[in-house]
Amino acid sequence: MTFEEVPIQKPTERAQCAGKALEEVLETAKDNESLTVGVYESAKVMNLDPDSVSFCVLAMDEQFQCDIALQIHFTLIQSFCFDNDISIVRVSDMQRLADIVGDKAEELEDAHCVLITNPSEGSWEDPALEKLHLFCEESRRLNDWLPEISLPSADPVRARCSDAARLLCGIVIL
Repeated sequence: MTFEEVPIQKPTERAQCAGKALEEVLETAKDNESLTVGVYESAKVMNLDPDSVSFCVLAMDEQFQCDIALQIHFTLIQSFCFDNDISIVRVSDMQRLADIVGDKAEELEDAHCVLITNPSEGSWEDPALEKLHLFCEESRRLNDWLPEISLPSADPVRARCSDAARLLCGIVIL
């Protein structure tokens, strides 16, 4: 089943479902130690071992929209991802992304770029990651080369998907 095959799903529900899937993937990758956080750290990984990169998340907050250096890095990262068939999305809430991928003991100053990499012992399978790849593929078919995803809030009541999106995401809420 693809995102387009759910007839009652609205674009906002599609994005909301993708946001929930992204949150799940980031948490799983964090547990598997398969995350690279930071623009410079991500650039190093992409340069040294581009085949290990499975997914890329770029985060932009309003306060950094005028940062020319960051915009140049984003352009280079996007180009690299497009050239190497790496799925890439954008989120607008860097603080929420930092909350998901960070350790409570450490402050993440640079969560502008997060890479999900394959562990060295092999590729790990994650249904939520497959849903994100599908979301990106369908977005590209609609000429949206860098789709924006809204991460669910930390509040579990507001983070729930609609019934149709829940079925698509495979989320069971009792």
